[in-house]
Amino acid sequence: MHAFRQVVRSLRVLRASHMAATLRTPHTLRRKLTCAVLGAGVALTAAAWCGSAVARETVSISYQRSSTLFTLLKRSGELEKRLNAQGYDVSWHEISAELLESMNSASVDLNADVADAFALFTQAASAPLTYYAEETSAPSAQAIIVPSDSTIHSVADLRHKRIAVAKGSGCHYLLLAALRKAGLAVNDVNVRYLEAPDALAAFRGGNIDAWVIWDPFLAAEQRDGKARVIADGRDGLVQYNRFYTAKTSFPANHPDVLRTVFQALDETGQWVKAHPQDAARILSPLWRNIPAPTVELANSRRSYRIVPVQRDQLGEQQRIADMYHSAGMIPNALKATDIRIWTPSATTAAQ
Repeated sequence: MHAFRQVVRSLRVLRASHMAATLRTPHTLRRKLTCAVLGAGVALTAAAWCGSAVARETVSISYQRSSTLFTLLKRSGELEKRLNAQGYDVSWHEISAELLESMNSASVDLNADVADAFALFTQAASAPLTYYAEETSAPSAQAIIVPSDSTIHSVADLRHKRIAVAKGSGCHYLLLAALRKAGLAVNDVNVRYLEAPDALAAFRGGNIDAWVIWDPFLAAEQRDGKARVIADGRDGLVQYNRFYTAKTSFPANHPDVLRTVFQALDETGQWVKAHPQDAARILSPLWRNIPAPTVELANSRRSYRIVPVQRDQLGEQQRIADMYHSAGMIPNALKATDIRIWTPSATTAAQ
């Protein structure tokens, strides 16, 4: 509207100038001047309407500090550069404790990666989300640890012990799977649901006997010599995949954006694995100044391999859903394949 008013004012000025000129200008010149004024008016009007018609759209992206690939893309500005060239702006939203609520409400267009178990809670809540990418298995990136001088040497030794874990996390699934494999039930141990910062204080203060935790907390405790791993997801116990989700209304209308984001994530993941020291040096200050060698150790256990989500490869998701349902953490039985999926070759989200 502002642009339109400017055009009107400009036309009035031109019209006034034209009227004054015609009073003292020969007929032939008057006709040329009239054409020039009309041409200028049309050009101004077209410019105003075109300017309002090409208003840029903004793509909103959520990320956590642990969202390695998006963190690197945000820092480098590479994703903005690519999307700007396609006519989009980007807004970044750091998510912390309110992550689940934010994802369930689909308040942003694209969400960074979350652990496999966490993604199931969004499905259980019928959140309007679509999977658009997956980071493949990293079974040793989370583990059950005990103090380095502990007498506990196996999962079987955890009977009646105090174990800290973040409820509903991928680590929680690791604990349940490890206990089952060792022939223990949840009631055989003393589980304490603590978020990572509180669990860290409890672990270092000797107030718990074991901690089930993910990187980079895991790497930090190992490099400080304060912890010993008694079990992780290897040997087929737990895969530990991570999933990227989008607001379900977004893929069908913006497949070009998702293709660009998928490619950028894939290329960044390959760069991290090919340049571990450079990646660790960049991430260290972004991860609250965790020492670069600790970051490098944590990154060495992540695959950072970005692939399309395949419906027939969601078996691990189903196993997690079944175990969480049995434990009463998910109220209703969940079918993991009943999730919307977008793939790079698709133009709309799969049903």
